[in-house]
Amino acid sequence: MAFASMIDENTRVRSLRDRLERELLARIPAAVVTGDVEQRLPNTTTIAFAFVEGEGILLMLSRAGIAASSGSACTSGSLEPSHVMRAMGVPFTSAHGAIRFSLSRDTLDEDVEQVIATMPAIIEKLRAMSPYWSAAQGGEAAFQPAFS
Repeated sequence: MAFASMIDENTRVRSLRDRLERELLARIPAAVVTGDVEQRLPNTTTIAFAFVEGEGILLMLSRAGIAASSGSACTSGSLEPSHVMRAMGVPFTSAHGAIRFSLSRDTLDEDVEQVIATMPAIIEKLRAMSPYWSAAQGGEAAFQPAFS
């Protein structure tokens, strides 16, 4: 089955992942794709959102019927920021807000559209509760990771 769907995953699924990233980064300030944007799996992306907690994002995504994971696969279930994220230079302020989206051959355009339509309001709501976000306004460039 994996071999039969390899071409689909390397074209259609990659295209969906790239559109998801492009749209979220365009709509949400202080967000960045982590890791190497060339040498990676075609179906997975991790986007770090500064000054929000991944658990809050996941709760709100779940309420919207969207499944995702926080941090990196290496630290699933841990409340500490991922050591992998920190080793890649993701600032502490963003490492806690890293969300991993995994797509598959079953992912539809509509699924990606739902995430694109839902995420900006979630991040905005969570950042509105963050004293760190309001303090960071005007100095957003200082919070970009070293690899951006």
